Amino acid sequence: MRVLLVEDSASLCNSIRHGLERVGYAVDSVSDGNQAGAYIASGLYDVIVLDLMLPGRDGLTLLKEMRAAGNQTHVLILSAMGQVEDRIGGLELGADDYLIKPFAFNELKARVDALVRRRYQDKRPLLALGELRIDTAIREVCWRSAPLPLTANEYTALEALVRHQGQVLSRAQLIERTRDGNSEISDNAVEVLICGLRRKLAAAGAPAMIHTRRGFGYYVS
Repeated sequence: MRVLLVEDSASLCNSIRHGLERVGYAVDSVSDGNQAGAYIASGLYDVIVLDLMLPGRDGLTLLKEMRAAGNQTHVLILSAMGQVEDRIGGLELGADDYLIKPFAFNELKARVDALVRRRYQDKRPLLALGELRIDTAIREVCWRSAPLPLTANEYTALEALVRHQGQVLSRAQLIERTRDGNSEISDNAVEVLICGLRRKLAAAGAPAMIHTRRGFGYYVS
């Protein structure tokens, strides 16, 4: 799942980014409001984590512009402005959630997770495919209750495939879900990723569930 982090504090930005990447999110981060506008307009993100006090355009201006343009990506505001009227103002402009600084990272992660579930119209943190279980709250995959040791990218790719059961995801779509703006993932790397997932699932005793539609991509069933 892809997150855009808009935060002008370098230390806080790095801390949040590294924390979200550790639990399997692909994160792009920007510190300037004008630059953030172009990222937001791409429409590539499941959730936008948005600071309000930014150089260039401020966070509320960015929020107003994206909602006026019809961009419905879920937005979590991060701000030290914690008065009731500040929170009401942000929510009335179209934010989906509002978190006051300072905050605990686990709360931020839980709120981002909740917005991702809302995006896919699923309030449950548990995904299932046969006897495969994916707990999106703790980023754990189990086959018949036995945890599978997946890398962050393997987890992200498998979650995306299971969320879209029966739907073919192209290599490009999987690349977009597993990379950030500062890294590149090749078509060959996607093949390696899928091979690794198939190998680990087979070793756990799971039947073949990741299928290839040649020329199109991959799907699960």
